[in-house]
Amino acid sequence: MSAVRTIARQPLGRAALAVLALVALLAAAGGRLAPLDPLAQDPAHLLQGPGGAHLLGTDYLGRDVLSRLLAGTGPSVLAALEAVGAAMLLGVLPGLASVRFAPALAWASLRAVDALMTLPFTLFAIAAVGVLGNGLHQAMLALGVLLAPLFFRVTRAAALGLDRAQYVEAAELMGGGRVYVLRAHVWRKVLPTVAVTTAHALATSLLTVASLTFLGIGVQPPAPTWGGMLASDLGFLSQQPWAPALPAALIMLTVGALNLLADTVRDADPADGPALDTPASNHPADTPKEQADARRPAHA
Repeated sequence: MSAVRTIARQPLGRAALAVLALVALLAAAGGRLAPLDPLAQDPAHLLQGPGGAHLLGTDYLGRDVLSRLLAGTGPSVLAALEAVGAAMLLGVLPGLASVRFAPALAWASLRAVDALMTLPFTLFAIAAVGVLGNGLHQAMLALGVLLAPLFFRVTRAAALGLDRAQYVEAAELMGGGRVYVLRAHVWRKVLPTVAVTTAHALATSLLTVASLTFLGIGVQPPAPTWGGMLASDLGFLSQQPWAPALPAALIMLTVGALNLLADTVRDADPADGPALDTPASNHPADTPKEQADARRPAHA
């Protein structure tokens, strides 16, 4: 909660949190908030403009656009969350373990990460869907595997800088086990970096989900998704030139808010308020004598 308060004190952070809170609400309750059935077709009202009965108009089958946008938010956002959750599970834990455990584990992990980083996101997801079946879960699992190297490298780089810190060595000398030291001392320092990476990865996942559903992969019509609506609206630009802007605006706003949130977390100054970092008592030079020694010139 202290991290949220730190971000909320910044205007850009508040704007990003407001947009993401609205998207989260639509993802959780969008289907129930839809004024009409998003799958109901009305052949008598095809490609109508915004009006009283249909606030955002209808599509080429007479379906209510607003209802489809609201109902399509949940699958699009949840798919991105599923991919990032799988990536964190496959990347963060091995990244921490590669620093604190056997060197052979680090070597094997780094070789696997190097191999995965050569694979393109969309093509690998399409191949996975072709092998495992056309489903959004299969595509998101493949995307999570490809995002895992990002979390692995970021987590490992942050943990390597803390592995030989004085407070970590002190905890080991006092009998702390490897798992305890990772959880109590290293993970807290790594968490802000992982949070920034998570926000950026969510933005990337959302764009990839929109790309896959735009191609008809993962979710089949008539199930509404942002990418699927964008693909169908592009076929009727002459009748409704504004229609593709609606799902595209939702995608752009959400991705922009995630990137803005990541930048706000990265630029947050712990000295301005509740720290995103661990307490100052965990730092090696925190006693008056040690602080005085740190300020003394080297030739003294």
